[in-house]
Amino acid sequence: MNKKLHIRKGDTVYVNAGDDRGKTGKVLEVLPARNRAIVEGINLVSKHTKPSAKHPQGGIIKQEATIHLSNLQVVDPSQGGPTRIGRRLNDKGKLIRYAKKSGEEIK
Repeated sequence: MNKKLHIRKGDTVYVNAGDDRGKTGKVLEVLPARNRAIVEGINLVSKHTKPSAKHPQGGIIKQEATIHLSNLQVVDPSQGGPTRIGRRLNDKGKLIRYAKKSGEEIK
């Protein structure tokens, strides 16, 4: 299943719904099958862990949980605010994503 999503790994996104509404963060991972993403510093949950080689002390660890893609918007590279995403062909005939607010290409 190869879905075209408006959000990719590495994008800076704005959270428009939920407890972290108004915050921005970098996308660490996208899960297309579940329509969810993991965003740096957003939707933190407390995970109880047993002592292991990675965490010898064990205890409670804060980590990012997934957030639904419908609650995220890509941040416009030129204006800095959230924007919708469009797709168009560039001069070389390659499909690119662009910000609908400014018309600028999103790398």
